[in-house]
This record gives sequence, C-alpha cells and structure tokens, in this order.
Amino acid sequence: MRRVRVLATLLTAVAAALLLAVPASAAGAIRYAALGDSYASGTGTGQYDPASGSCNRSALAYPSLWSSAHQVASFSFVACSGATTDDLLANQASALRTTTTLVTVSIGGNDVGFGDVVTTCTIGSDQDCANAVQRAETEVRNTLPGKLDRTYAAIHGAAPSARVVVMGYPRLFATGACWLSASKRTTLNDAADLLATTIAGRAAAAHFTFVDGRSAFAGHGICAASPWINGVTWPVSDSYHPNRAGHANGYLPALDAVTG
Repeated sequence: MRRVRVLATLLTAVAAALLLAVPASAAGAIRYAALGDSYASGTGTGQYDPASGSCNRSALAYPSLWSSAHQVASFSFVACSGATTDDLLANQASALRTTTTLVTVSIGGNDVGFGDVVTTCTIGSDQDCANAVQRAETEVRNTLPGKLDRTYAAIHGAAPSARVVVMGYPRLFATGACWLSASKRTTLNDAADLLATTIAGRAAAAHFTFVDGRSAFAGHGICAASPWINGVTWPVSDSYHPNRAGHANGYLPALDAVTG
C-alpha cells in the first residue's frame, strides 16, 4: 500500500510539472495578426521589406515593433499599402486563425479616397480642397460604416477568441506656421475628426478596442517642431504618413497602453 501511495505521489508531481510547462507553448502564447493599410504596413518609414513588394511592410512599423518587444508565438504581418476594406477581406483575412489571440487593424481611409483628397489639398486651391473633403466626408457618413461593419464581422468570425484593436488615424497637421494654408489644414483636420469618430463608433459596436490616433500624435503633426508625420516627401508615396518616430513614439506606446 505504501508503494502505491509513493507511486501516486510521483505521478501527481510529474503531471503538475507538465501542466506548468503548458502556458509557455500553448495557453499563454500570443498569436498576433496585423492587418490594414499603409498606416499599419509602415509606409513613410523609408525602410521596407523587399519581399513585401508594393505593400511597403516595414520592420519599423508599429506591428513589427510591438511583436519584437513581446514574446509572440506567431506574427502574421499582412498589412498592405493602398488596402481598402475589400482588399483586407480578399487578401488579408486569410491570415486569421481560430487560435489568433491579438489582431490590430487600420483600415478605411482608402475606402473614402483620402489619398486623392490630400493630393488635391496640396496642389489645388482652398476651395478645391474643401470640395474634395466634402465628397470624402459624404462617403465617410454614408458608405464607410457598412464597410467597416462587414470587415469587423469577418475578423471576429475568423478569429473569434482574439482581442481586436482598431488603430485610428491621426490629424495630419499641427497648428502654427506652415507651408499649407490654415484653411486647408483646418479642413483636413476636421475630416480626420469625422473619420476617427466614425471608425470609433463602428469599433465600439463590434466590441473592439479603439486606439485614437489623434491623441497618440497630439502635438506632432506636420509642421510641428517635432513632426511624427511626413509632409511632402520623396518618394511621394511616403508623404502624409507616419515616419519612424510616429510608429515608435506615437502608435507603439498607444498600442502598449491597451495591450500591456
């Protein structure tokens, strides 16, 4: 009988040791997928993975920086410059798994033609800028909510156990002296406010966490003393995108604040 008790004690100890080993490889593992457009891929940092082609994925983008700073079991970085919600559904959602534990996503700006808007505001008149922004704002109000709802539902369906963090866009411009007129800057910043409010609302409806890019980049827009967003640059595709400091000092701390 004593031998039986000793054997049972040994088996219990072995089982406990095996259970202690599980979290590092399974239960506690972080499986991270980074989806979205150029604001997630790292366009604007000036250093890109050649294998990513025109997607301009960068090791200096906030998803890569976050992954490097945490012990992750897997990292699927599929964000791509120029992506719309349709592109995300067709080309990026397949990276999600039922075992995915964290998803970040930045999407919606290209759906309303924000790239064309900033181009018009750069080279056109104040009125041209106002007209372009008005058209984009109509899309933000009327069509973007439905597109976001469909996208967020697909993300949840593919990764039902994941925490989903929606990364918002910043205001582009700081106040004060600048090479762009005050009228244009105000118009663009107002459009960024509407876009942020709309995305935040749909993220909340999906029970996702929203990170406000406006607060993350406050005081560091274009024309600030220490800008975290590029003005007009070469290559042109890097213009109006967060630079290296924007990802490291803006987006990354904001993401850390909600993920730990």
